[in-house]
Amino acid sequence: MAATPATPTPANRPTIVVVGHGMVAQRFLEALAEGGTTARARIVVFGEEPRPAYDRVRLTSYFSGSTPEDLSMVEDGFLERHGIELRLGTPVVSIDTAARTVAAEDGRVLAYDTLVLATGSYPFVPPVPGSTTPGCFVYRTIEDLLAIEEYARGARVGAVVGGGLLGLEAAGALKGLGLETHIVEFAPRLMPVQVDEGGGAALLRTVEGMGLTVHTGVGTQEITAGDAGTVEAMRLSDGSALATDLVVFSAGVRPRDQLARDAGLAVGERGGIVVDEQCRTSDPDVFAIGECALAADGRVYGLVAPGYEMAETAAAALAGEAASFTGADLSTKLKLLGVDVASFGDAHGTTGGCLDVVYSDSRSGLYKKLVVGADGTLLGGILVGDAEQYGTLRAFTGSTPPVSAEQLVLPAGAGAPAALGPAALPDEAVVCSCHNVTKGAVRGAVAEHGCTSVPEVKKCTRAGTGCGSCVKVLGQLVNAELEASGVEIDTGLCGCFGQTRQELYEIVHALRLTSYRRLLDGYGREAARGGNGCEVCKPAVGSIIASLAPTIGASGYVLEGEQAALQDTNDHFLANLQRNGSYSVVPRIPGGEITPEKLIVIGEVAREFGLYTKITGGQRIDLFGARVDQLPQIWGRLVDAGFESGHAYGKALRTVKSCVGETWCRYGVQDSVRMAIDLELRYRGLRSPHKLKSAVSGCQRECAEAQSKDFGVIATAKGWNLYVGGNGGATPRHADLLAQDLGDEELVRLIDRFLMFYIRTADRLERTSAWLERIEGGLDHVRDVVVRDSLGICAELESLMADHVAGYRDEWAETLDDPERLTRFVSFVNAPGVPDPTVRFVPERDQVKPDLPLLTIRPLDDALEGTAQR
Repeated sequence: MAATPATPTPANRPTIVVVGHGMVAQRFLEALAEGGTTARARIVVFGEEPRPAYDRVRLTSYFSGSTPEDLSMVEDGFLERHGIELRLGTPVVSIDTAARTVAAEDGRVLAYDTLVLATGSYPFVPPVPGSTTPGCFVYRTIEDLLAIEEYARGARVGAVVGGGLLGLEAAGALKGLGLETHIVEFAPRLMPVQVDEGGGAALLRTVEGMGLTVHTGVGTQEITAGDAGTVEAMRLSDGSALATDLVVFSAGVRPRDQLARDAGLAVGERGGIVVDEQCRTSDPDVFAIGECALAADGRVYGLVAPGYEMAETAAAALAGEAASFTGADLSTKLKLLGVDVASFGDAHGTTGGCLDVVYSDSRSGLYKKLVVGADGTLLGGILVGDAEQYGTLRAFTGSTPPVSAEQLVLPAGAGAPAALGPAALPDEAVVCSCHNVTKGAVRGAVAEHGCTSVPEVKKCTRAGTGCGSCVKVLGQLVNAELEASGVEIDTGLCGCFGQTRQELYEIVHALRLTSYRRLLDGYGREAARGGNGCEVCKPAVGSIIASLAPTIGASGYVLEGEQAALQDTNDHFLANLQRNGSYSVVPRIPGGEITPEKLIVIGEVAREFGLYTKITGGQRIDLFGARVDQLPQIWGRLVDAGFESGHAYGKALRTVKSCVGETWCRYGVQDSVRMAIDLELRYRGLRSPHKLKSAVSGCQRECAEAQSKDFGVIATAKGWNLYVGGNGGATPRHADLLAQDLGDEELVRLIDRFLMFYIRTADRLERTSAWLERIEGGLDHVRDVVVRDSLGICAELESLMADHVAGYRDEWAETLDDPERLTRFVSFVNAPGVPDPTVRFVPERDQVKPDLPLLTIRPLDDALEGTAQR
């Protein structure tokens, strides 16, 4: 986004200058706009970075595919609508409070009537020798991430100095970049500020289980360079040395207060610009907000929620409204390396006479501690590994929950009560700590302002627009208030169908419907009948028909006739569309077991077609960079070699990961490889509401990470333990034990039932983890149905699975056998051949950089100027 041009302003219009454009500064601008101040004043913002405000909390998501634009905090057109002038890449170098001017690095001087300092903080780099050696980085901005990503291409080992919030984020980023990763933390545990000793121990076990090496209780003494002048090793305080190619310092932050110091404004003894309760500095015309400010309570807040409160306070003061900032909630909920970690209230139990109620399961990496007063008041808590109740527990802080703390810390299925509903929260309970929104305010948005959905309530109250941890509770509150008001909540799948996905499944199954058109015209909403459906219901119904295909007499080939128009983007070409417009190819390798001959074929195909190859976490090999027209040629080679579709593109079973089991491992007690292969071949191609992942571990050491899968199997000396409902993705959840000490046949029978019951009752795009928590009765109900056959449907579930197994056909083999089906694999809709003979594909860059376009497409006669990228 380019800097906004200055807009003409009357001479009597005051000028507000904002130094810094981070998350807090952007919230300040929004608060000015909401209060009407932008219409009365000229607003000029100086941003040091080359891009406008972005979500620094989600910084690490850049490495998982997010772009700088995805992270932007500035709504399109916001600056223009409010006449805000944004000068990017232009840091302010000095302030003259007597003349009331600021001087920018580009030499321009601007007068102000009010100055707001939102300069944030800077990363603290410990004063150790060698800290400026090439290969040393900090982890604070997008530019930092870009530099780390570039340098990591030539590195093998990375080390992070600091085991706090950002340190673990940085470690996750290095691991994601393929580096052997170490974490060095001076304190005796990870995240010492947020969690206690028990929480730190649970977090340590989980982090080490992910393959990271943690060094606690030691400091960094020196960074040493090798012959090339770049980082070679770290010397630690215990006398040991750690060989590393790259070092990231994430040892905390310090307030950026130098501008204020140089201008003569008061600063704290340990840093931070001193402000009062209105966020004014020692100069009444200068405000300071966010991480650069030392608040009236003597604290520098390093979290975004207090920064937002300070921004709103300063904006209110400028609008002449009464407001004050006297302190803030330090509750936090984060996902670090895929692990939920949360703390709220008096997490460390500093209140006199308080008591701790603790639940700890070291095997599952779960730790929950609630701090309660002598009268039963909930004072705070720490959650590691399972923070599902965070929103509700935080809202109850300072009051007495309707159930005991002992009940609250128990996990689902272990005697815990049903999740506390929104009705149990008092109106004064703060639901959104980022914007200090109470339950009463949410109810008011529904009852008084007519909001009927979460997005409308977000817009009305700003709840849920900060860190997002309150969105689930927000949804519960909105629905509860609508129901209390007598408003019927539409639970239909979409605007085309008034039925839920489960109800549509039952209709398709009972009536043997094989056509989306017949389902829509017969059971869709009246206004939708005769129409073309929508992008919500078409793939959902397509998945239902595919999962029931052998039973209802439908074609099992998802691109057959009408079915082709129902599929998601990836299924259209039976391959994964990548961000650069190319496709990836993933052949199935059951259990990760592969012959040398098949490995050679994969290598030859990758070399012949110039594909980037990567071994996945699910024990397969991804081939990236294929054009649409190349897919049949590539799969022709693979199918001839005995490979089949890995279904990486579909909402279906992906992999059944395995360790080496008793065949090779000295700890193994069962043949996990054989079982993993059997399960993967049984459930391959099974269409479901969401993708499915599985794993089989040969012993309790759990090297295949079965408890993070939709269904996972762990060997015991007596047989197999079956876990269900796990998820290692964006919302991590440990799987729950469904049954134990099972024989082979009984294990397979229970998995058959579980999967078909999930497919039958889950919502669209609902993972097993979310389904297990949503379905009434939770794990106990699922166990009753699947193990004890309480509904009398297990024979039917087993029959449905038997139909799937008997009817399975490899999609790519079927495609290659039909010339008509091959016609869809062309570069352009109107291409007469494969490939289009009028088009030349010119490799444009090294294919190990998948974030850039792979191909430039130019007509052979060069009649057209410019380049069109696909």
